[in-house]
Amino acid sequence: MEQIVLILVIAIVVLVVTTLVKSVRIVPQQRMDVIERLGKYQRTLSPGLNLLVPFVDSVRTKVDMREQVVSFPPQPVITSDNLVVSIDTVLYFKVVDPVRATYEISHFLQAIEQLTVTTLRNVIGSLDLERALTSREEINRHLSGVLDETTGRWGIKVTRVEIKAIEPPPSIRDSMEKQMRAERDRRAAILNAEGHKQAQILTAEGEKQAAVLRADGDRQARILQAEGQAKAIRTVFDAIHQANPSQKVLAYQYLQSLPQIANGTANKVWILPTELTKALEGLGGALGGLANMAGDEPRQDVDASAVEREAAAAAEAAAAEARRVDEAVREAEAEASGRPGLPAPGLIPPSAALGGADYDGVQHIEKH
Repeated sequence: MEQIVLILVIAIVVLVVTTLVKSVRIVPQQRMDVIERLGKYQRTLSPGLNLLVPFVDSVRTKVDMREQVVSFPPQPVITSDNLVVSIDTVLYFKVVDPVRATYEISHFLQAIEQLTVTTLRNVIGSLDLERALTSREEINRHLSGVLDETTGRWGIKVTRVEIKAIEPPPSIRDSMEKQMRAERDRRAAILNAEGHKQAQILTAEGEKQAAVLRADGDRQARILQAEGQAKAIRTVFDAIHQANPSQKVLAYQYLQSLPQIANGTANKVWILPTELTKALEGLGGALGGLANMAGDEPRQDVDASAVEREAAAAAEAAAAEARRVDEAVREAEAEASGRPGLPAPGLIPPSAALGGADYDGVQHIEKH
């Protein structure tokens, strides 16, 4: 009898403990439990401590509410230009309604995978290979829209679809590599040509600016040289006028310059009757003036030696005055140019300037 009582006590204790265990349910964070009572949906347990009716309520599914990542194996897809490419995709989704995810679809992970493959084939099948390779963002958006619309009935939210890789056939890959290599070579040639063009343009611009600067420098130098020469000429002109040379000196200087004209490089003959006559008239006037100053009366019997002495004296006087004027001119030139003045050259004797005793009134200067 005592053994039966002990067995009953133990059974009651076990039943109580089992009842307590069955009536208490602890749900972790980010998980929802779907509860059925006698095979019918009763409620959804939220995270924390929950109480159940023991032996009546049972847990149907445990739904993870976190965002989940599913990577599908590469799938062969045919493009619109009849090329088979292998596409590897990854899907991000989360369960927003655990009841629908439990009762609206069986094995929702498998359903999402099959729906993704089907939608991907439809999208890629409408594109050629080149557009499929360059339009990944467009494909991702289209896949996300179609999958989210379909899985919304299942209580699932597709947050993002990413295409990890699109692998064309090996033959197409080789052709694409050759095309890309040719395109890179073309771009490199274009860049080299553009660089050479820019270098030539910059070199031409530099040469142009250098030529402009050189021309401007030459122009400034010529302007300064011309201004210096003009200043020197004005200074010489002023010095000549300030010296106030007489007609005798001007005539003598004119006769003295004739041999310098003959020293030119041109082989020419100069005939200067009018100017030479005027010069001789000036010299003759000078000689006559000296004779009048001496108070001589005209005589019928003229001593040749006396006339020669008077002419020599007049020439010496004219030469002395010419030297004075020439020195004044050279001093003015030296002052204008900033260089020390050179000594005045020797004056040509009157007889040499007049061309000797056989002078016929016309000066012939010939350069051979």
